[in-house]
Amino acid sequence: MPDWGLWMIGAAALAAGEVITFGFLLGPLALAALVTAAVAAIGAGIELQIAVFIAGSLASLLFLRPVAMKHTRTPPSLRSGTAALVGARAVVLERVNADGGQVKLGGEVWTARPFDEDEVMEEGARVEVLKIEGATAVVAP
Repeated sequence: MPDWGLWMIGAAALAAGEVITFGFLLGPLALAALVTAAVAAIGAGIELQIAVFIAGSLASLLFLRPVAMKHTRTPPSLRSGTAALVGARAVVLERVNADGGQVKLGGEVWTARPFDEDEVMEEGARVEVLKIEGATAVVAP
């Protein structure tokens, strides 16, 4: 088997390991193995291949891994989508009870229901969004 094929198998194995562990350690090594496979494909000797793999591994671990790890620790204030609405304040536009209602949340009108089914919130009341279920805001006073 040609050297580049071995490097590609190694890269695939490292990438699969990354998917399983999600530690951002094997991914950069897989990237280095891909670069080394390209170097091997153009006919470089084994010494150069090993040097490229070591250099690529160090570079990707020193530069890519810290960026990836930083993104895993995104603070809650940078949440997006409906997750960003949890904890937000809303104003009741139409009486909210177990049968439904409407609130103004983030400049948009949302259907709403109370967290406690016995709770009733009248028009104009300020409420807090506890969670989003589909297109309905679950709120509490």
